[in-house]
Amino acid sequence: MRERSQRPSAAIVLAAGKGTRMKSKKPKVAHDILGKPLVRWVVDAAAEAGVDPIVCVVGHQREQVEALLPASVTAVEQKALAGTADAVASAKEALGGFEGSVVVLSGDCPLIHPETIAELIAVRERAQAACTVLTMEPPDPFGYGRIVRAADGQVERIVEQKDATLEEAALTECNAGFYCFDAQALFAALDQVDANNAQGELYLTDTIGIFRAQGARVEAVVADAALECLGVNSRVQLAEATAAMAARIARRHMDNGVSMMDPTSVWIGPDVRIERDVELLPNVMLLGETVVGEDSVIGPNTRLIDTQVGRGCTVEETVAREAVLEDGATAGPRAYLRPGAHLCEGAKAGTHVEIKKSTVGPRSKVPHLSYIGDATIGADVNVGAGSITCNYDGQKKHPTVIGDGAFIGSDTMMVAPVTIGENAVIAAGSCITRDVAADALGVARARQTEIDDWARKHRATTRD
Repeated sequence: MRERSQRPSAAIVLAAGKGTRMKSKKPKVAHDILGKPLVRWVVDAAAEAGVDPIVCVVGHQREQVEALLPASVTAVEQKALAGTADAVASAKEALGGFEGSVVVLSGDCPLIHPETIAELIAVRERAQAACTVLTMEPPDPFGYGRIVRAADGQVERIVEQKDATLEEAALTECNAGFYCFDAQALFAALDQVDANNAQGELYLTDTIGIFRAQGARVEAVVADAALECLGVNSRVQLAEATAAMAARIARRHMDNGVSMMDPTSVWIGPDVRIERDVELLPNVMLLGETVVGEDSVIGPNTRLIDTQVGRGCTVEETVAREAVLEDGATAGPRAYLRPGAHLCEGAKAGTHVEIKKSTVGPRSKVPHLSYIGDATIGADVNVGAGSITCNYDGQKKHPTVIGDGAFIGSDTMMVAPVTIGENAVIAAGSCITRDVAADALGVARARQTEIDDWARKHRATTRD
């Protein structure tokens, strides 16, 4: 069990870098994992660990990064981009003389656990250390700063790969890039950091040697797994972090009573809520603030974003965004539920059906090959195949209202604004341009004409 501190603590999240290896017009920390930007994963982990205030250091394309931060986070600019020590120093004024523990977090490491952040703080405070360092043993230590320990087990210094001797480069314990400092000790040490290294930058890790030279304690917390400390510097690493986070979230839901035929093909966002006895079939994406009720079956090949699914629903091969499905509703296969689509209890949106900003009443069905837009459909209505609400006149959208119990024949065009009364019947192939009264039959189609012997005569005229 990870240890937690009960004292106030602050955080500095480093998010100023360009991330050139991403080869993107976006700043690195703005890239998403399961619908959530990298920097938000780190900020939210700090908040969940009980850290407040949180300062985020921005630089490259700062406006894009600032837009991703919650209002509770203060953004400060690192103007020179002269290294990690310079980045941390940029946050000094924003912290306003804060005294106590300050955690420094990498904004491109989304897999960090809140419990690990809390333990970094607790260990520093218990040992009254100037700093605690999160360390790891990755499968391949190349590129990471190496941890050099003193005889008493404390961290003596951190040596960057390009500055390491052969002996230091052979060490396998590495710097994970997460720290907890005593605030006063941190900012005093930053004034002593110089750029005398291979990169010509101001390294935050140089503060470790400064502390040790002063006789201060520097403790280490070893990460349970190196994967938790994975930094995203390339598209490959972004994919690796996404897969790791998806597996972590899927495991949590399975532990809470959700079944998955193939967890590796299921992608669930961090804010999704799923009740027990839900079954998720392969190739399912649940993102945003999606909610899925008990006993529902989702998938295969389904993507739900900010969508509410009730209990006992079946959603197959469906894309839905900002839609609502009440208990017992069904969608798909190959349904498209756009924002404002609302399937009431027991309603159905079937194969190749698109619904937008419309309510389909209890037990009503739109089984196949139809478009329903800006409509209110009552209870127990059947909409035949190929039916369309013609809701757009080129300038404005207009409503269609269909009363309870109405029967809409196949291939019906309902030219809005139009109202079809309760229990009315619309003949197949009709183009309805005027209201239809309750219990009436609406027919709006050309009279069928038959010309005797026409086909035989036509064939004769077309022969060579």
